[in-house]
Amino acid sequence: MHPTLELSMIVKNGAPVLERCLRSAAPFVDRILIGDTGSTDGSQDLARAFGAEVIDIPWEQDFSRARNRVLQMRKRDWILVLDADEMLDPAGGARIRELIQTQAVFAYHNPRWNYMRDASTRIGFQAAKPNPALLDDARSYPAYIPLPTTRLFRSYPGIYYEGCVHETVTRRVAALNLPTASADFIVHHFGHAEDASEERHQKDALYQTLGERKLKANPNDPQALLEMGLAELEHARRPETALALFERASHLSPQSAAAWLYAGVCLVRLAKIPEALERLEQAASLGLETGVYFQALGDAHFQAGHFAQASAAYIRLASLGETSPLSETKLGACEVHLGLVEQGTRRMQQAVAAAPEYAELYDILAAAALLSGNLPVAVETVEARLRLGNPTAFHIQLVSAIQAQFNQQQAAKIA
Repeated sequence: MHPTLELSMIVKNGAPVLERCLRSAAPFVDRILIGDTGSTDGSQDLARAFGAEVIDIPWEQDFSRARNRVLQMRKRDWILVLDADEMLDPAGGARIRELIQTQAVFAYHNPRWNYMRDASTRIGFQAAKPNPALLDDARSYPAYIPLPTTRLFRSYPGIYYEGCVHETVTRRVAALNLPTASADFIVHHFGHAEDASEERHQKDALYQTLGERKLKANPNDPQALLEMGLAELEHARRPETALALFERASHLSPQSAAAWLYAGVCLVRLAKIPEALERLEQAASLGLETGVYFQALGDAHFQAGHFAQASAAYIRLASLGETSPLSETKLGACEVHLGLVEQGTRRMQQAVAAAPEYAELYDILAAAALLSGNLPVAVETVEARLRLGNPTAFHIQLVSAIQAQFNQQQAAKIA
């Protein structure tokens, strides 16, 4: 007999995107089981239209508990897990049916492509990459971030989800020493790109709350510390709080290159450059020279005025294919400081044109243009920046500096 496949999901008010998800997977699975945690938007009727079995489950502020409630009712040989805001690649379903024929594998690790509206975004170690537009549903988004996940596994009693947030079966499979393999089917995730700002803010706040709960239950778990540190750094924007978490993780697990790296990132944002460079050097000594590392290294040297070192770091970042409008603008500013004025100015202008809503790029270009004495570019850039709104004291100072340099030039002409 051929092995059977079950789609396992938890859903709440997923109607706007659920049809896309089910349409991508339904033709390839033998059963769809959805645990609904309180939908009021017709999600249950939509799911049943695809032949899904829908059960009501309580929401207990724990993603693993919800997923495991659904897993407890599994009836097929293999489990495929998707969220409502995801879909399978068009070739993914057929590929999965091939993969589950293998007798020796208990779980497959596959890529998840997270689509982004901002090409400068990062998730963890990974920077956004240009969207190759392989999928019509994702064609409008400029970038994606690929991350590994484990979404296909055997219906085996010992495999279940762990963690109230950032839940995964990956660590459980590893703990059981079950054989795994890498798979090439892609799960496409649209949540970051499609969520309205308020909805994304609410999700981040929920993840923050659950992350705090997870850490409280596992205070000496380096992974929980890292997850909470990233939440504090990237979502709550509290680098000092995040630093304490990363430092604790590095103390508990000195070989955790990620803890050293993100401690360095925090210290860069706190403008504590010597300490930042020490942590980054430790991360590099443990072999973690990723895009995040070169970005942080470049930023540390940029803040310190070490423009040759900063330039080298940003060039290495670009060699990894992880450049962004921000890193390109900083590289251009380095080139201006190093005397390559025309080249650097052109690079910065191209970066601003690529991300015209990114206010910080205008600030860097305007300051570099002022430094090089290119008043027309400085004036044009500041005016464009002010049209974006929300000016700060920095912009007032910059306008004053441009005006002062303009007056000096006029005085020199008169003399």
